[in-house]
Amino acid sequence: MAIPVLIIGRSGTGKSTSLRNCVDNPDWNLIRVLNKPLPFKGKINGWNTDNYQQVMKCLIASKANNIVIDDAGYLITNMFMNGHSSAGGGNGVFTLYNQIGDHFWNLIQFISEKVPENKIVYVMMHEESNDLGEIKPKTIGKLLDEKVCIEGMFTVVLRCMAEGNNHLFVTQAADGAVSKSPIGMFANLTIDNDILLVEKAIREYYELGGKKEDAETK
Repeated sequence: MAIPVLIIGRSGTGKSTSLRNCVDNPDWNLIRVLNKPLPFKGKINGWNTDNYQQVMKCLIASKANNIVIDDAGYLITNMFMNGHSSAGGGNGVFTLYNQIGDHFWNLIQFISEKVPENKIVYVMMHEESNDLGEIKPKTIGKLLDEKVCIEGMFTVVLRCMAEGNNHLFVTQAADGAVSKSPIGMFANLTIDNDILLVEKAIREYYELGGKKEDAETK
């Protein structure tokens, strides 16, 4: 099974920017839910789609060991915006919210159960505060929050933070955020927001091979 990693943060805190050192790296693919330019020069090969079935096909088709779903929260938002006007009221709206929850839950399950081993899939989402002041992934409706708890489906949850000119990943729970990682995976509470550092820590911790290692064993 693949390892899903959740990365959350406010806009401008460095989620997409953390990919800056993956440019022209064949071991990285990018699925862009929103068709917007990257915040740095260069290209990361991949796809642009907000269709769940296409996202799943891309995850399977990818030859890279690392796949990023950028702006993944807009899978939820776009489905709501495209469907709420025609849903009507009452049961129609209730059904739409159920479908939104089902689709996103199924995607995370698909990553964990269907994407090949040795791959890491990074799911990037915006954050929001709930009624208790806890910082969590931004969603729509109560189904994903109350019945699913998105962050509970991930063993590694990193939060992007900006401190002055420094952009960081927070690796453990701090300041009300849901950040978490296995004991000993990261030596410090914060690390530079370079996703290559995250990949290195995960692969070393779980003793996951990559393309280079696979080639050496053949």
